[in-house]
Amino acid sequence: MKLLRRKFLELTGGIVAAAAFPQFALADNYPTRPVRIIAGFAAGGGVDITARLIGQWLADRLGQSFVVENRAGAGGNIGTEAVVNAAPDGYTLLLATVPNAVNASLYEKLNFDFIRGIAPVAGIIRVPMVILLHPSVPVRTVSELISYAKANPGKINMASAGNGSAPHMAGELFKMMAGVNMVHVPYRGQGPALSDLLGGQVQVLFATAPGTSDYIATGKLRALAVTSASRA
Repeated sequence: MKLLRRKFLELTGGIVAAAAFPQFALADNYPTRPVRIIAGFAAGGGVDITARLIGQWLADRLGQSFVVENRAGAGGNIGTEAVVNAAPDGYTLLLATVPNAVNASLYEKLNFDFIRGIAPVAGIIRVPMVILLHPSVPVRTVSELISYAKANPGKINMASAGNGSAPHMAGELFKMMAGVNMVHVPYRGQGPALSDLLGGQVQVLFATAPGTSDYIATGKLRALAVTSASRA
């Protein structure tokens, strides 16, 4: 089980449940009523989109409703706590993400133990990230962004889906490796961050790729790079 949990935490996204779930899941008739999937971030972002796609996929195959419930805030901790405290009967699931692996180090005190309170069910998806800019930022490449940020220290607002999110960690790593000073602006999910990027309230967003392609294709946002092994 320790190996399974470690492997699970390497994934960008996976389904988990309250710790006693696996023994209930052995029942041949599961599920007999609607199942909740908790997404720890706001609607419109990669976590929300993935949860809804997985929920529909499960509903089609298991013949029951899988209802996505957004519990945004505290880097996914609000949603995670709701699942840890739920009845361990397999009817409240969590779409877990990178913050679940790092929040214990980022937050001084959590009201739950993710490792002991949660049982991994399945790894789901690895999601590349993309560096997005508002079109008003006068750069076209990553090297130009670094030069621009060095020339304007502390003047570029860098949004993320929230403290401890994978985009936040990627942005902080970028800042450290590039030696630039950009101001981190955390949101309660990628959806609100995208809205403010579109409106020009922030200039840079490290985002998970799902839900961004239309904005890039229409020129509303500019993509500089992706984190996948090949060009998107």
